[in-house]
Amino acid sequence: MSNLPLTPDAVSEIVAIIDGSGYDRVDIKTDAFRLRLRREGGADNAAEGWTQDWSFAEAEAPAAADKVAPVEELPDGLLGIAAPLPGTFYRAPQPGAPAFVKEGDKVEKDTVVGIIETMKLMNPVHAGCTGTIEKVLVENSEMVDASATIMHVRPD
Repeated sequence: MSNLPLTPDAVSEIVAIIDGSGYDRVDIKTDAFRLRLRREGGADNAAEGWTQDWSFAEAEAPAAADKVAPVEELPDGLLGIAAPLPGTFYRAPQPGAPAFVKEGDKVEKDTVVGIIETMKLMNPVHAGCTGTIEKVLVENSEMVDASATIMHVRPD
C-alpha cells in the first residue's frame, strides 16, 4: 500500500471544496486510492450533505513505482524525473528548511525529491530511479503540469 497523506480531515477538506462547485457527484481516482462523493441533498454543513466511499488500491510492485514518478530518457544518457500530477512544486518540506535534494546529490528510486501540493494535499515526489541529480529544472513554489520534467538525473 502506498504512503499517502490522505486522512479523514483531508477528505472533509476535499468535500468542502467540492461542495462550493455545485456538482452532485465526484469520483477521484489515482493509482493509490479512489474517492467517490455523492450529494445526499439539503444539508447546511458540507461534510454532512455528502456520502463518502474511499479505498486504497493495492500497490503492484514495479508498475506502481513507475507511476509514482515517471522517468523519461534524455540525450546524453540523462533521465528526467517527471511530475506525477499537476500542482505547486516545493523543493523543501517547509519554508526555510533545506531542499530535499540539490544538484550533485545521490538518489535512490524511493528518495523524496520534492512535494507537489494539489487540492491542499501534499504529495511526495520520488526519484523513481537511482543516480545523481544533474540539474533541478523547477523553482520552489512553481506550478507544474503532470508529466513536466522537474529534474535531470545521471543514472548509476
